[in-house]
Amino acid sequence: MNDPAPAPTPAPRRRARVRAPELIGKGGWLNTGGNELTLADLRGRITILDFWTFCCINCLHVLDELRELEEKHRDTTVIIGVHSPKFVHEAEHQAVADAVERYEVHHPVLDDPELATWKQYAVRAWPTLVVIDPEGYVVAQHAGEGHAHAIERLVEQLEIEHEAKGTLRRGDGPYVPPEPVATDLRFPGKAVRLLSGRLLVSDTARHQLVELESDGETVVRRIGDGDFREPQGLALLPSGKVIVADTVNHALRTFDPGTGAIERVAGTGRQWWQGSPTSGPALEVDLSSPWDVAWWQGKVWIAMAGVHQLWTYDPETGTVEVAAGTTNEGLVDGPAAEAWFAQPSGLAATEDRLWIADSETSALRWIGTDGVVHTAVGSGLFDFGHRDGEAGQALLQHPLGVTALPDGSVAVSDTYNHALRRYDPATETVTTLATDLREPSGAVLDGDEIVVVESARHRLTRLRLPEEAVRVEAVAHRTQRAATEVAPGTLRLDVVFQAPEGQKLDTRYGPSTRLLVSSTPPELLAAGEGAGTDLFRVLELNPAVTEGVLHVSAMAASCDDPAGGTSQSEGEYPACHVHQQDWGVPVRVTPDGVARLPLVLAGMDDA
Repeated sequence: MNDPAPAPTPAPRRRARVRAPELIGKGGWLNTGGNELTLADLRGRITILDFWTFCCINCLHVLDELRELEEKHRDTTVIIGVHSPKFVHEAEHQAVADAVERYEVHHPVLDDPELATWKQYAVRAWPTLVVIDPEGYVVAQHAGEGHAHAIERLVEQLEIEHEAKGTLRRGDGPYVPPEPVATDLRFPGKAVRLLSGRLLVSDTARHQLVELESDGETVVRRIGDGDFREPQGLALLPSGKVIVADTVNHALRTFDPGTGAIERVAGTGRQWWQGSPTSGPALEVDLSSPWDVAWWQGKVWIAMAGVHQLWTYDPETGTVEVAAGTTNEGLVDGPAAEAWFAQPSGLAATEDRLWIADSETSALRWIGTDGVVHTAVGSGLFDFGHRDGEAGQALLQHPLGVTALPDGSVAVSDTYNHALRRYDPATETVTTLATDLREPSGAVLDGDEIVVVESARHRLTRLRLPEEAVRVEAVAHRTQRAATEVAPGTLRLDVVFQAPEGQKLDTRYGPSTRLLVSSTPPELLAAGEGAGTDLFRVLELNPAVTEGVLHVSAMAASCDDPAGGTSQSEGEYPACHVHQQDWGVPVRVTPDGVARLPLVLAGMDDA
């Protein structure tokens, strides 16, 4: 008796090839020598689209992550920055041009102020990377940070595949560097008044500190030759030394004005990732884009923009630790350990309060000596503008600096409004002190005057504090992103993550994935909020709430898989990588809406 023939093995399902949409943007192109680029111009090259906006610290991290890949594969691969603004100011072409220079973007950038290309590629978050093969097809999408290793592996595979097919074109890319501009300062960040009366400025784009005479113009000396990378915050310590937020080096350094000595006192030079230590010996703990520093309550407080937290550094014990914030991005007040921040970028200390410019929520906040966080001005991630008056309805736009004034009020460097604002805690009102300041990023008191760092004018500007505030017309904005229409009732949330070729999820110490879900307003979700380890969640929408924002934070860790063919020496630990992203997804509940919301962390959504 013959055995029955085995059932045929079903053929693997092939993913439909998706042709990359054209690149369009009303702002035109930067770094191309005036040339307009099309996908046809890029045919034969591997193209990586980097959807970014210059306010976003995660986008700046990705710019740095891609630099090595960009250089190593320069003859086969073209990176195209697609600038997709969140704030109104970021839709100004000159502001984009400034940012491209400030952050040393060495590839073509498409200025897309109306998010046309963003919509064509169905992007949902900053930053997002899309890989297009030499034949013009989308082959991968990655949201958030930590994907450079996976993209490089994909690039290497595409090089081999398309070299064999004859569809790979090698040669110089379309990048044309802009002409250099001579100024004493280039995109300065913060300033501090030294005991000598001189001013010390972080000359961010030139990776130095500059000491100026008290006039704020005459250069005394330049400090740091290879020591700093995009330094920002400065604070005078009781010893007379200055502590420096060495932002892109993920470190703190001290500078001694007397001897000229520079010393690293905190940070390893590596970026902090989820799961890394959050306290310990300062030189052994990773930091993440420290943006400002202040001396308060016997310690250095750090605005840790890269992880949406406040940390402290204690010079006496040589230790660092988290002081406030959970790493979740948003505006939540309360006890320090439970509060949420969004890219804190400016600090100012008074006797009983530490004031915080919380840039991504366009908020002014403070923490008291009791360890409780409060919001003075601001309402969340998506509301901003220029409106004076009662603090509960006043609006700022991405402030980067705050300065304590002698009368107990504070001056806010309202960066994207090009203004200096004032908040008075006694009356809980906001006024405007000065306008026509180009991207002010910090200010320092000097007698009865205030010296403002005009970052995008590459100078310091001295103002007399006025007795009467300037009156401006009130303007309010919301971030302009199309809402996703979702069906009422149950909504399935899927975070798509496919481990890179030759890697697998790292389960050595438990679950390798993490998902956190919340909403604005909180009433939008009847069920499904909170943290978990699965990358999917069934959400129940409240029928009484018809629109809002879903906040989704996802993390996945993958490691090289020796069984998958990755070479590894005996006794060598596998190389592991963390992928993480935060999404804020505007949703509108409609009867014809979708019942599934996919968010791509890495890979392609096949469902």
